[in-house]
Amino acid sequence: MESPCKLFSSGHYVGRALILFALLCVASLQPAFGQSFTITDLGTLPGDNFSTALGINDRGQVVGFSSSFSSSGARIDHAFLFKNGVMVNLGTLPGGTSSTALGINNHGQVVGFSSTASGGTHAFLLKNGVMIDIGTLPGGNFSKATGINDRGQVVGESNTVIGGSDFLHAFLFENGMMVDIGALPGGNLSRAFAINDPGQVGGEAYVGGQTHAFLFENGMMVDIGTLPGDIFSPGLGINDRGQVVSASNTASFETHAFLFENGMMVDLGTLPGGNFSVASGINNRSQVVGLSSTASGDTHAFLFEIGREREGEEGVMLDLGTLPGGNFSDATAINERGQVVGVANTASGAARAALWTPTHR
Repeated sequence: MESPCKLFSSGHYVGRALILFALLCVASLQPAFGQSFTITDLGTLPGDNFSTALGINDRGQVVGFSSSFSSSGARIDHAFLFKNGVMVNLGTLPGGTSSTALGINNHGQVVGFSSTASGGTHAFLLKNGVMIDIGTLPGGNFSKATGINDRGQVVGESNTVIGGSDFLHAFLFENGMMVDIGALPGGNLSRAFAINDPGQVGGEAYVGGQTHAFLFENGMMVDIGTLPGDIFSPGLGINDRGQVVSASNTASFETHAFLFENGMMVDLGTLPGGNFSVASGINNRSQVVGLSSTASGDTHAFLFEIGREREGEEGVMLDLGTLPGGNFSDATAINERGQVVGVANTASGAARAALWTPTHR
């Protein structure tokens, strides 16, 4: 199960400030309990400076964006597909100059967003090698597709005009139609970040000035709430069991990764010595990935294994480390084979799309 790029509030990626530049390298990491991973720098598209991986399918195909800077200093993103050891530029919608890929299903269909000839930003679906503009909700001029399941259902966000006012709403796109899935009662803003194969959607919605995670199923949007005392909890990843993961944020901006299942929200904690964490993706084996601060003050990608007893513990958060010499990494998605993708930097501060592959289980 891939997880799309996870957007917090105004932009994307909480704590996911992109660093820059890079090297191609492979390193072996040895997390606790004897589990090992190989981390691979996936590089960039030719001429680009940095990259980030945001989605992976069970075939090991990876999507994300690779970036460069124009002569004026503006950043230009290029959606990519990485497969068979090669990073391919997916292009843009007609007339566009910039694009980002956020999700991929097991059929190789890719979703994301691209600039357009009109200067706006539209969600796209890449199918059979063709990038399709899936438009916006009524009256809108902006949309992003953030997730796709194996049935070809797409979710994301779009602005829409209702009663003369402009709102940002989560959408579900299927059978050529984009459907507004609304907002929580009393709210007027929502974003969808992920969809599983049964068609359940995870996202965030504003309620009473607060941001809450939601689960959309059977035509209804359910408020997941927050961890006790918290006020902020977008829903960033969902698996086929309906487990939702993300982070719950307090008024003082203390953030912890959580898992929501069967009406219960569980705090996943942090890496040893850390004080914040964010969960971004989850597969059907209940393996959760994200990022966490560490005792040294750095931020590292993690893998949390729910229900795998190790030394008497029910859940263990493993530090996936960084590229050699780096001090930052962030895991954004995990597939059913346990392969993890995200971004990591190097000693030079270079940010590169990264792939973590388990070497034994």
